[in-house]
Amino acid sequence: MDQIDTRILRALQRDSHRPVAELAADLSLSASACHRRIKALEGAGIIAGYAARLSRRKLGFSLLVFVEITLKSQERSVLQAFEQAVRAADDILECHLTSGQADYTLRVSARDMDDYDRIHRDGLATLPHVAAMHTTFALRPIKHWQGYPVR
Repeated sequence: MDQIDTRILRALQRDSHRPVAELAADLSLSASACHRRIKALEGAGIIAGYAARLSRRKLGFSLLVFVEITLKSQERSVLQAFEQAVRAADDILECHLTSGQADYTLRVSARDMDDYDRIHRDGLATLPHVAAMHTTFALRPIKHWQGYPVR
């Protein structure tokens, strides 16, 4: 990866919807050279995909919740059962295996407290092998995800 690839990645993280010709012009490249480089970055797996960033609030999800989960044990079968259940739960947006006090951190979004109560009762509380659950409600964002600091 060279400096031009880095500039392409930064630009695509800001707005991947721009036409290649426009991106190329901003980077002082020909459209074909820019397109080749993007395809090479995709082929190398550096660009893993493209997605639209949706507004959580405009979709009616007023709550953003982080849930720390501690399991009853670290046995492989326990971890696998928990992770399989998480993958099947549509209300769980993200799950990360973590170090520290909690075994996993989940990201969940809910329309309101009643919706979170449903998610907790029907989803989170039914996850297998959970010993402890600690919930944190996000009050307001300070810095939104803008992509990786590509240098």
